[in-house]
Formats: sequence, structure tokens, C-alpha cells
Amino acid sequence: MGYVMQLNDFSVLTFDCYGTLIDWEAGISAGLRKLAERAAEPVSADELLARHAELESAQQKASPGMPYPTLLAVVYKTMAEELFAPAGWDECVAYGNSVGDWPAFPDTASSLGYLKTFHKLAVLSNVDNASFAESNAKFGVEFDAIYTAEDVGSYKPSQGNFEYMLSRLSRLGVSKGEILHVAESVFHDHVPARRFGLANCWINRRRGRDGYGAAAEPEEMPEFDFVFGSLAELVEAHRAERGGTDA
Repeated sequence: MGYVMQLNDFSVLTFDCYGTLIDWEAGISAGLRKLAERAAEPVSADELLARHAELESAQQKASPGMPYPTLLAVVYKTMAEELFAPAGWDECVAYGNSVGDWPAFPDTASSLGYLKTFHKLAVLSNVDNASFAESNAKFGVEFDAIYTAEDVGSYKPSQGNFEYMLSRLSRLGVSKGEILHVAESVFHDHVPARRFGLANCWINRRRGRDGYGAAAEPEEMPEFDFVFGSLAELVEAHRAERGGTDA
């Protein structure tokens, strides 16, 4: 019988932030509520998230160097026009600047605190540095490395983002085989992570629900080394591997 991969095999856990650590669907939905209320025709929360995902990914591909708050403002403006719910630019900018207000999932801080005891933790995020800094204040841990779209000059799923992260981690003495990439978005993270040969852990926060929420639909469904419905489930499995001890 072959060896079964374990969470404790990895010295470094790299995380996506929004959708994995931060509840971006709650934040986005709250930010789009004004548009939904003013829309010419009724529109559901899931429809808003799906359209937001399509517009965001298209804009990220078209304007890889655009700062994330500005990109979100452009997406908001386009959605307002599509919904016949006119919005001034100040309203669009306010939405773009709302990322720091998006809430962390209830299990994020405690899970990161536990995992920090056993692993180095890094982040590969699709936002700007200022927005991430506001979110980072909610986590209660110090990451060993933080890489953002602003640092890279492009947005995931661009291969450049993973090349950047792996190159920087290599300079810290971390090899690819030591890394487990932990993320929710199949489109942004798991497809490119597998192409780079990274072990991966899907935090399927939308388990039991249809669609992909705030993430664009992936062109393919990759393999997953681990699948959990939350970070709390990951921690439970990690603790079980260690015989139920936190030591």
C-alpha cells in the first residue's frame, strides 16, 4: 500500500485570502445591495455574484496593472449600467475601497493561530497592499511572506503570480515540494497551482450550493489532494494526524 499524503508533510502553507480567509461573498453582496435595490428588474444575490465574478475576471485580464480598488470601481460602474441603476463615480470608488470592511470567516483567526504553530504561513492575494493590510489586521497572526497582485503586476490565475511566489519562497530556502496551497477558488488558485505541480487543499466554502459564487467558473476541474468545507475542518484533520494533540 502506497504512502498517503498528510497535511503535516508540508513545512509551508500558502493561502489565498479572499474567499478563503475573508468572506468576500458577504462583503461583495453588502456592497452591491444599493444597486440591487435600484435595479430596473429584480436580481438575486447569486446572480449579482456571478456577474460580478465575470466582470472582475475579465477586467483583471484586460488591465493586469490596474489597482484593485480602481478595478472594483470599474466593475461596479459596469454593473450599475447593466442593471439600469445609475451610480456616480464617488459611489463606485466607495465600493472599490470597501475591501478592508469585508469580514473574516469565523474560523479564520483561530485556525491560522493553530497552523502557525506547525508551519510557515504565506499569502498569495489578488488585491493591493493597502486593502490586504486592512484585512490582515483581522487575522491575529504574522505571515512569513505576503505577495499581492500589486507586487506582481498581474492577477491570478495568471501564471506570473505563482511564478513570483515560488521564486520569492525559493529565496527563503523553500522548495516547491514543501508547499501546500490552500484556497477556495478553483478558477483563481487550484487550476494554476496544479499546473505548477503544487500540492493543494480546496477549502470548499460553497459546499452544497450551486455555482461558484464570487469566483469565475473554471474551464477545468483539477485534482485536489485535500478537500474540506472550512478551515476549521482542516484544523480538525491536522490535529487528528497528530494524535489529537496541539503540541
